[in-house]
Amino acid sequence: MLGVPFRLHGRDKNGLDCVGLVALVAGQKDGIPTGYSLRNGLGQRWISELDALGKRQPEGACSPGDILLMDAGPAQYHLGLWTGDGLIHADARLRRVVELPGSPPWPVLGAWHFS
Repeated sequence: MLGVPFRLHGRDKNGLDCVGLVALVAGQKDGIPTGYSLRNGLGQRWISELDALGKRQPEGACSPGDILLMDAGPAQYHLGLWTGDGLIHADARLRRVVELPGSPPWPVLGAWHFS
């Protein structure tokens, strides 16, 4: 999915946002949240959604393939896929799905593993 264009509420290879990217990784096709803005204050909603889809890792732990929920700014939450060496995420600023090397640039609020 690297290089796929960024599109708010995007759910396929024609365009993805962070929720669409995670839904594809988790194999979800139905019930994917929509209708949110980039700044939404829905942190607890995202935690509940992720708890329903996967197993939450102990605080501070994450493994390659885990989905990370991050605090990207005031009322702005962001999802990405941890590779073990970096983060794959839908970058609104760069307008595409990219891989960033190293640690996530935002505080990690939690990590979930999907079997």
